[in-house]
Amino acid sequence: MLKNKSIRKLVILVIGYWLLVIGLQGCAKREIKNIDSKGKNIICFGDSVTIGYGAEKGQDYPNVLSKMVNVPVINSGIDGDTSEGAIKRLKSDVLHRDPFLVIVEFAGNDFLRRIPFEQTCRNIEEIIKNIQSQGAMVAITDISAGMIMSSYRKEFKRLCKKYDAIFIPSLFSGILTNPSLKSDAFHPNAEGYKIIAQRIYRAINPYLQKNALLRQSQK
Repeated sequence: MLKNKSIRKLVILVIGYWLLVIGLQGCAKREIKNIDSKGKNIICFGDSVTIGYGAEKGQDYPNVLSKMVNVPVINSGIDGDTSEGAIKRLKSDVLHRDPFLVIVEFAGNDFLRRIPFEQTCRNIEEIIKNIQSQGAMVAITDISAGMIMSSYRKEFKRLCKKYDAIFIPSLFSGILTNPSLKSDAFHPNAEGYKIIAQRIYRAINPYLQKNALLRQSQK
């Protein structure tokens, strides 16, 4: 009798263990392309939001992010840049700088300058493919606000799924509606950039950790 109870208990424990494993797998971050990236730098590639417009030097989100990770972070933002401008400087400002992971932040100026939506999406797609061909991971940020630029959010999410890139949604959530987090109608201030850096860090950290484990296993 005792033996049967012990067997039942063991069976229950084994079943519970495998259910836990399956559950954890379901919650795990999905695989992305170039998770084994051997590059050296995280490159923040974007416009005024990336350069840190509205905050003092050193208060931009790439600089804040650099204090959270163990990888060098390069700020490759240009005020007023569009996805078209990004294509032109992709080689010099990203591909030639030994990218490990590239955080792409564009579309705001495309939207304001009425660059055709389809053209912007094609540019972002080209940026993703070129970075991945260099062996680096890619993260695409979403700067939409509610219904404003929602079409960009949907398309960027689709592109990330198609190319196995990281999608970072709702970067400005709670910032654009809070004057204490902004320097003007659109740009964050130092506190706003801290929040953006934290959101980006939470999104990329699982992949940074997995990459670190892969590098250790290959030593």
